Amino acid sequence: MIVLGALLLLAAQAPEPPVPSETQQVAALAFAPPLDRPLTYRVATRRLSRDGSFTSFALVYDLRWQRVGRGYQLLARIDRVESDAHPEVVRTLRLMIDPLIGETLTYFVPADGSSVDMVDPDGLWRRVVDRAQALAASSDRPEAKQAAQIIATLPSAERDKLASADIRALVVPANGAIPNGADGPIMTVTVAGRRTISASEPPAAGAAQPIEVDTRWTIDLATGLLAEERRQSFLAAGNAADRKLVEERIRALELSDPG
Repeated sequence: MIVLGALLLLAAQAPEPPVPSETQQVAALAFAPPLDRPLTYRVATRRLSRDGSFTSFALVYDLRWQRVGRGYQLLARIDRVESDAHPEVVRTLRLMIDPLIGETLTYFVPADGSSVDMVDPDGLWRRVVDRAQALAASSDRPEAKQAAQIIATLPSAERDKLASADIRALVVPANGAIPNGADGPIMTVTVAGRRTISASEPPAAGAAQPIEVDTRWTIDLATGLLAEERRQSFLAAGNAADRKLVEERIRALELSDPG
């Protein structure tokens, strides 16, 4: 059950952005990722626990962009995991994530930023599976062997989501989750080179627990990268003021000084 809980937390961590529509692509802003500095990218989930407190889990990436041919190469490395979850859950999360920590994930992004493709995903996953199996062999914990088995048998779509969802969300022209005026009512504010787009999703019809979702995307207009995405899920009530926050997902990009 601990391994299952860890997997559920990881699944919540990486919602996959849809492919943008043609309308969104035409309306996309210029794409110019910084080539002269590293970037720190933090992807965090906070979830309401049974005792009323919030449990958090975060992946921290080191990102470096390079110009190659007719586009860009992104080198992404997961530096560390941060969590205040129950120690057993954290240990199991580490079993699932440790094979990826320190591994450089390479992506190709065309000059307009319209797509994000992982380079040699099969080779990456072979290395990850080998590391997971080596960790399991050196551990006396049954959870380690169970985690290695889960990693080895993940379907290709789940592998891609685990390794690429956060990166696809970062590249704004390739992020079809960011709405435009044709997608329904939104609020857009542009200040000091940043554009903030806010949208709300009503509860699904017939849901046993009505959940309202508010999402705010902040876009860095100079680079075409996502500066922040904040997605908050609320348990709906009759009065809007009585809504209860049950989950918050935050993707945040930090640009270091050049040099």
